[in-house]
Amino acid sequence: MLHFTHSSVINAPPEVVWNFHERPDILQLLTPPWQPTQVVRREGGLDVGAITEFRLFVGPLPLTWLARHTECEKYRLFTDEQISGPFESWVHRHQFALEAGKTRLTDAITYSMPGGGTIEFISGWLVQTQLEAMFRYRHYVTKRECES
Repeated sequence: MLHFTHSSVINAPPEVVWNFHERPDILQLLTPPWQPTQVVRREGGLDVGAITEFRLFVGPLPLTWLARHTECEKYRLFTDEQISGPFESWVHRHQFALEAGKTRLTDAITYSMPGGGTIEFISGWLVQTQLEAMFRYRHYVTKRECES
């Protein structure tokens, strides 16, 4: 299993940052321009049982990803888990913590790659680098939208 965490402080209360994440166009907003993605369907918002299906493109290859929300505590956290997709497993927890009148937004991901430990050892650094770039972008957009 591999772990990734990215955290930043947003100058807005948790309710504002949470409501931003409830927007119907949130995936389009938070997708970096270098990662072509199509949202196929999104049902249920952030609630437990909500489903999101999207298609990522790795070069010309489309990869379908289906995720279900498995945990939701309004204004505090929600968790999505990959049901099917490119990873062996993927659990992504989004946390919103009040910190000095602002929000500490933390994205924590636990994942494993197909092929097991050898593949993770060989290419895990590449996935970590891609995740770091993606979440820097996502937190930048969140700050821009929630602090304005």
